[in-house]
Amino acid sequence: MDSSPPNVSRLAQRAGHRHALFVYGTLQFPEVLQVLIGRVPPRQPATAPGWRVATLTDRLYPGLVPAPNGFAHGTVLSGLTTAEWEILDAFEDPEYDLRTIQLANSADLTWTYIWTSAVAQDDWHPQAFATTHLTQFAAHCLEWRQQL
Repeated sequence: MDSSPPNVSRLAQRAGHRHALFVYGTLQFPEVLQVLIGRVPPRQPATAPGWRVATLTDRLYPGLVPAPNGFAHGTVLSGLTTAEWEILDAFEDPEYDLRTIQLANSADLTWTYIWTSAVAQDDWHPQAFATTHLTQFAAHCLEWRQQL
């Protein structure tokens, strides 16, 4: 989580509000979306072949990284407003790069955040995160959002 918003949102510059966003980590959780953008937008399960959701050292959230035989499971968010896209973009660390990827069962490319730094060998598991950290993480997100 970046603590300061950028001058011009990367997401607003590149994607605009017309496109979907594939999320694979903490943004899959309605509790996190609710505190960050004030609602839970339409969501659809999705899979990204050739990618994996990796654990990041000393962080509760994951990073999406290439994995030739991997499958990253996540959710596609749609119907986001420009203001919501900008909040989500400000929320992401600078080590993420906004790019398009191909999802299974979709002809269109979809925007997502790709992690660009080192990752752990382990995969990140959303259920383990939900059980152990979700409540505290959502509270931290609320504090961040109030300061934005």
